[in-house]
Amino acid sequence: MTTQTATKEEKTGFFANFKFPSAYTILFALIAFVALLTWIVPAGQYERVMNEELGREVPISGTYQPIDSNPQGFVDILLAPIDGFYDHNSYEAAAIDVALFILVIGGFLGLVTKTGAIDAGIARVTARFKGREELMIPILMAMFAAGGTIYGMAEETIPFYTLLVPVMMLARFDPLVAAATVQLGAGIGSLGSTINPFATVIASNAASIPFTDGIEPRFAILLIGWVICVGYVMRYAKMVREDKTKSIVYDKYEENKAFFLGNQSDELLEFTTTRKIILALFAASFGIMIYGVAMAGWWMAEISAMFLAATIIIGLVARMSEEELTSSFINGARDLLGVALIIGIARGIVVIMDRGMITDTVLNYAEHAVTGLSSIVFINVMYWLEVLLSFVVPSSSGLAVLTMPIMAPLADFAGVGRDLVVTAYQSASGLVNMVTPTSAVLMGGLAIARVPYVRWLKWVAPLIGMLTVLIMATLSIGAMM
Repeated sequence: MTTQTATKEEKTGFFANFKFPSAYTILFALIAFVALLTWIVPAGQYERVMNEELGREVPISGTYQPIDSNPQGFVDILLAPIDGFYDHNSYEAAAIDVALFILVIGGFLGLVTKTGAIDAGIARVTARFKGREELMIPILMAMFAAGGTIYGMAEETIPFYTLLVPVMMLARFDPLVAAATVQLGAGIGSLGSTINPFATVIASNAASIPFTDGIEPRFAILLIGWVICVGYVMRYAKMVREDKTKSIVYDKYEENKAFFLGNQSDELLEFTTTRKIILALFAASFGIMIYGVAMAGWWMAEISAMFLAATIIIGLVARMSEEELTSSFINGARDLLGVALIIGIARGIVVIMDRGMITDTVLNYAEHAVTGLSSIVFINVMYWLEVLLSFVVPSSSGLAVLTMPIMAPLADFAGVGRDLVVTAYQSASGLVNMVTPTSAVLMGGLAIARVPYVRWLKWVAPLIGMLTVLIMATLSIGAMM
């Protein structure tokens, strides 16, 4: 009775007609806010020198100088999402590469789905794990964590959101469980990077130390953090399976069921030889992708070309006509068009900061904030500064190149090992990328899973708190040793 009364009051309350804005609106608002800051925050710039080993220019500590401001106006705000696709001034690959990859992977998944192979395979998987569905979570999160800690698996996770949502829904979980399995699995791997060349190796190189220095505390963060994340996701998954109204996206239950399970029926699809071959090719495509990124130096262009080839091969195996093959591919790409657009908008925030010449100013504030502190206070302040800077520079490699040449030498004066500064940097970067709206991977993944960004923040906040305590405790212990 009480619940019914509360619900009625909510419906007639002041916020009855309020609907939180979409990710697109949130990101545009952030672009406008950062543009406003360029009128307030002084502009400045460090001198830079080319680091031949990194192949990039790095800032020189102590060389920051104020420069003429370049405040961003209305036209700049409108241009930012467009220029965000080209990403001229950032430290990572152009967003257009990632956006095109998403469209190609959408076409690939659309065609494979059309063959019925995924539906038939999902039915067999859920039948095999019947009564033990929650076991999929630690297994999959371990795989994603391995990818994160070994090579910084990020953009490569995007196809798995589309794949896992129907699996988790058929297991009587919800889309959030699928999104969390991917995002937190790869996220804790990146947070606890051990040999990740795009974070640990680049940062250690910029700090002038071997990347193996400090690997023990990073591995401890990885292992303990993985246990915490798995427990957190499994607890929620079991709660949703027992009572679907406990899902944070329960109001979208019917809508999501129709969207993700529209091709499902009570009739079990026949697992034909052709469908088995298609699923084998499907799995092999992801295996080749992982090998190409980790071993052959592939990036978005090569991965996209590989998935395009896999699409054609699978279409031929399925004996599709030319018209059916192309229409299935286009329809699949259309489903992820909104995700591709989000990527450029998210990068637009960084474009505004760079062009407004305030990125180095924020870094200079950080440099002065850590000067003259005790070892334990120093490393924890360093961590929180890296957290703040991670919102400005969501790229792990970009943040390493930008901050390590300045922050690492300061550790010598505080009596802290440079390896601990690297750990603080990568932990901060990994943690922030689980929540920041400037992360195209996070925003894109949530858009695919149809999980509103604000609800994700509310759900993941307690976990972020637990991981923060773990990181700060590990850094403090390291500073005392």
